[in-house]
Amino acid sequence: MEERRAKRSRAENKRTKRFDNIVSWLYFMFILFAAALIIHLFFIQVIDIKKYKVRAQKQRASQNFAVRGDIYDRNGIKLATDDVFYNIFARRVDYDNDESSPEVIAKKLAPILKMSKEELLKKLNSQDQIIAVKKDVDRNTAKQVAKLHLRAISLDKKNTRVYPQGTMAAHVLGYYNFDADIANGIEYAAKDKLEHVENTVQYQKTQKGKIIYDFSTDPVATAQNPKGQDVTLTIDAAIQHVCEKELAKMVEEKKALRGTVIVMNPRNGEILAYAVYPNYDPNNYKNATPEQIKNWTLTDVFPPGSTFKTITVASAMELGKINEDSTVLDTGKTTIGNWEIKNYDYDIRPYPGHISLEYLFEHSSNIGSINVAKTMTPQEFYESLKKFGFGAKTGIDLPGESSGLLPYWNIWDQGIQATMSYGYGTSVTAMQMISAVSALANDGVKVTPHVIKYSPEEEALKVKRVQVVSPQTAHSITRLLAQSINHGRSVIKMDKYNVAAKTGTSRKPKENAAGYTPYNYTSTIGYLPASNPQILVYVMIDSAKVGAIWGNTVAGPVFHEVTTQVARILNLKPDKNTNIPVKNLSKNTQ
Repeated sequence: MEERRAKRSRAENKRTKRFDNIVSWLYFMFILFAAALIIHLFFIQVIDIKKYKVRAQKQRASQNFAVRGDIYDRNGIKLATDDVFYNIFARRVDYDNDESSPEVIAKKLAPILKMSKEELLKKLNSQDQIIAVKKDVDRNTAKQVAKLHLRAISLDKKNTRVYPQGTMAAHVLGYYNFDADIANGIEYAAKDKLEHVENTVQYQKTQKGKIIYDFSTDPVATAQNPKGQDVTLTIDAAIQHVCEKELAKMVEEKKALRGTVIVMNPRNGEILAYAVYPNYDPNNYKNATPEQIKNWTLTDVFPPGSTFKTITVASAMELGKINEDSTVLDTGKTTIGNWEIKNYDYDIRPYPGHISLEYLFEHSSNIGSINVAKTMTPQEFYESLKKFGFGAKTGIDLPGESSGLLPYWNIWDQGIQATMSYGYGTSVTAMQMISAVSALANDGVKVTPHVIKYSPEEEALKVKRVQVVSPQTAHSITRLLAQSINHGRSVIKMDKYNVAAKTGTSRKPKENAAGYTPYNYTSTIGYLPASNPQILVYVMIDSAKVGAIWGNTVAGPVFHEVTTQVARILNLKPDKNTNIPVKNLSKNTQ
């Protein structure tokens, strides 16, 4: 019995000793951990303080949100800018029975927000935790609300893009949505520049959003929003207004579907005006239809019609197939395959015979154009059209441009080459057409059309110059066009200026089927003064439905009115002088 008791005692002593050892080790480990923790904190708070100070500063770092740069016309008229608005919210969790009860808040806010107390109270009693009291409040109203120091009310600042001139140049400017970061037009094309902020001001804020001021904090800078770079356009607001007004008047008078007027300086490719109908207000772009917003002059293609004859004749002349004094046979009509082709005035002039190139332009001879085109091989004609820019994007600094349609020469047959000569074998955009003709107005050099006013350094990178035809060919075509206008009875003839221009009418193809609709595209393109071209104007109106539907009767009057007013705005020097025959017009004739 005693032996059993002794064994039990020895076992208990052994367990006790083991337990004491474990406790001692735990105590030692605790002391060691505490010492390591103290040393770690010492390094953090004393030795390595800079590293964690920087981390803390980053957590508190903040900066004012940046506003986009403004957009101006070439004369400094503001076309687009940012405006700051505020949204007012209420937080139910901060309601109390004193100064932040719904009744008190409604009473104080009603006169400032110009809302009835009952309407406000109804909103404030919503069961939502965050309640939208009023959106898009201006800066002055927001300041008045802030001065009330209502704990349950908060202000959320936001940017809104504003277009002070309303609908003016809407398809050039486009629009910008801050919430979705969606843009169109120049707002999209120049996005990087408009949003590029060179010097951002950073500061620190407390958890509650208050600015932490130190010796390096600029109190003025913290109250200002950083701003992106401004963009200046080549657009002239006065010329843009004239174009939009005259275009809208003709479209409405003729009950047309749509139209455009583009004014370009052919010397440098600057677009002075770019009117597109139907129009829309970019301030309220969400209410516009897709048809209104789309810049169809860049995306949609159409047969250019007789305005294309200038390109046909210039191509043959540049290749040496004809010259300014050449004549071509005009039989009035011809048959190619199963197609009969005739001049629009065949009933009046059934067989003109050998005609001059001036006659070809004045009477818009289809048969004459076909016979000019026959002097070239399909490959020669095709390569010339490629030089003029057909079948490729012009490179204008706006989004959504189409390349147009130009079939490759090896699939041309006699019919395609014939119809190509008078503007049916290819489909072009409005911008392609004015870009191509600009070469004839600029000594044969085609310049990339653009709507942004570039610095010399930017222009060297973005604006290309391509010699399409020789200066001699360009001058010959200019003289022929000017003579055809001066000797004819066209409405586009001007009293003070020699105008080198051509009208066009083409049938409108069906969109999803073969054949044509009952409607036409009517157009006029030309430049002046013909002796030293300063402006190039293209007018195109789609599907006019009232009166005589021809390029000369629909687009022509718009062309005449626009060129008359633009010449006055730009103070162009007249070049019509009875002592200087049109035949002797050259680049340097004034």
